[in-house]
Amino acid sequence: MSEQTQNTRPRLFVDADACPVKAECERVAERHRLEMIMVSNGGIRPSRNPLVQIVIVPPEPDAADDWIAENAVKNDVIVTNDIPLASRGLEIGARVLRPNGQEFTEANIGNALAGREIAAHMREVTGEQGRNAGFTQKDRSRFSNMLEVTIQAALRG
Repeated sequence: MSEQTQNTRPRLFVDADACPVKAECERVAERHRLEMIMVSNGGIRPSRNPLVQIVIVPPEPDAADDWIAENAVKNDVIVTNDIPLASRGLEIGARVLRPNGQEFTEANIGNALAGREIAAHMREVTGEQGRNAGFTQKDRSRFSNMLEVTIQAALRG
């Protein structure tokens, strides 16, 4: 893939494994004529949309995250639930959203990383798995709105 400079249009990277908002991402990418790159370790349906690129990575832990972090540049948009990937994205100047519409920022990434560590420790101590809240229509709507706002901000630079 060619290197992107700061002056080119932002791209939309989607950490596609178990991402519930791929269709919403594609609609926004289409509306703004942005390249969308879905990164997965397999099992993802190809898109007929010429703006959508599918990248299949090896089924190793964090392979999709590593690929995104190595290919995204400043002002690109990353959609992920993965907090360490979000942190890496922020470090390079990308804009990062969770599929529920929550934006990762320099102001909140530290707390998100700390919370992740606490939850991992609690799982280790108690043996109980954490419970994720179900993904709702409200989450989907919030994500669509935030993605639109984020893409518009990225287009303005």
